[in-house]
Amino acid sequence: MDIFTQLMQGFAVSLTGPNLLACTIGVVVGTLTGVLPGIGVTGTMALLLPISFGMDLTTALIMFAGIYYGAMYGGSTTSILVNLPGEAASVVTALDGYQMAKKGRAGAALTVSAIGSFVAGTLSLVALTFFAPLLAKAALKFGPPEYFAIALFGLVILTNLTGKNPLKSLLMVLVGIMLSTIGMDALTGARRFTFNIPDLMGGIEFGVLAMAVFGINELFTILVEPNEPIKVGKISLRELYPNKEEIKRSIGPIFRGSFLGFLIGLMPGPAGTLSSFGSYSLEKKLSKHPERFGHGAIEGVAGPESANNAASTAAMIPLLSLGLAFAPPAALLLTGFIVHGVQPGPTLITSHPNVFWGLVASMYIGNVILVVLNLPFVGVFASLLKTPARILMPIVMIITFTGAYATNNSLFDLALLLVFGLFAYFASKYGYSMAPLAVGLVLGSTIEKGMIHGMIICKGSFLELMKRPLAGTILALAALLVFLTLLKPIRRILSQSKEA
Repeated sequence: MDIFTQLMQGFAVSLTGPNLLACTIGVVVGTLTGVLPGIGVTGTMALLLPISFGMDLTTALIMFAGIYYGAMYGGSTTSILVNLPGEAASVVTALDGYQMAKKGRAGAALTVSAIGSFVAGTLSLVALTFFAPLLAKAALKFGPPEYFAIALFGLVILTNLTGKNPLKSLLMVLVGIMLSTIGMDALTGARRFTFNIPDLMGGIEFGVLAMAVFGINELFTILVEPNEPIKVGKISLRELYPNKEEIKRSIGPIFRGSFLGFLIGLMPGPAGTLSSFGSYSLEKKLSKHPERFGHGAIEGVAGPESANNAASTAAMIPLLSLGLAFAPPAALLLTGFIVHGVQPGPTLITSHPNVFWGLVASMYIGNVILVVLNLPFVGVFASLLKTPARILMPIVMIITFTGAYATNNSLFDLALLLVFGLFAYFASKYGYSMAPLAVGLVLGSTIEKGMIHGMIICKGSFLELMKRPLAGTILALAALLVFLTLLKPIRRILSQSKEA
């Protein structure tokens, strides 16, 4: 059966009543998540994860995927209107988007942002439609050593892409890996680091950790450091359209941002943020008038917004084709798969075609819904910023604690929620990024199982594992990156010791 026929079957699945409703709910919630600074897309998905337990797998995944890429759309709204990015990936958009808003071109910036996001999302989906099945076929030849190498390489890259200090990111990755070892050994069944606590036998739940380090962390931040209410003006429909010159200047950045974002989205790390910064830098270098950037250049909106949306779509490829989550939102989608007894990876397309193609088709539909949603209701979404913290925070707190308890119906999880939340709050204050911690927890088990099974295959010889072409090459690159990461701080320490 060819890809086009399978995609049409996917549309038949995604256009059923429950799945279409789930897609609509997902993109609306995602847009709201992007508009409202605070919890973020990962925290929102973590809060809603318990709700999905009683849902059909395809329906649940469609909703969560909608939240993921919908947040990329919504993040641009507050960046442009009030210079307040709802998502980290939209920080760059604020540089020129807000300047356009101050010049009375907010509508044009919002429209270009929505159109760029739609084009980038659609192009990335076309690439996903054809590329993911090919990668899945190639992945059938992968063994445990290859999965071990890929997962380890992903974590090494992540330490270099998140946070200002790679060593701090590396430390958070190691903490995440250590947390992944808590519970029963998958190979021997032995108890590890449970301290005779029955609730730790199953390990640390990712959903609880995600709600703590992203949700509770932000709650503490907002409560301790309250912000003044934001004043948002109204935008008329007449202001929503860019002029011919703005459209002409936006075409190139949209397509370049789409291509760049898709490539970066295939790599581990905060792809949305990196792609938007990369696109902005590229457009500034290519521009004949770089002095415009930072003062209301439409290219500074079109390129980054296209890039971060392309990246969010591309991040689905390693998840669906390899079963590897290189970003916290993808990790939550992976958790949704596992909860329903389905393991994403090379066999997903053949064993669960309705799930795979239904999810892909729903993303096409979701992108259309987002364009229709974001343009007419920009003012409505922006007005949500007026919600006082004294009203919003108790609601979020109730949802968070309910979600954490519902994961295992355990009061112990509530205690973990508070402990990890306090840890994340204080760690963030000292410049430690939480994304490596979350991804380290998810990929830690993949690394451990891959290494153990790989060593069994290679008869206990790490040298034999390194002789495998793909695994050896990837591990060598990972070792090189670790060396380069540690080289600069070592040199700094040595120079300081010499001066002393």
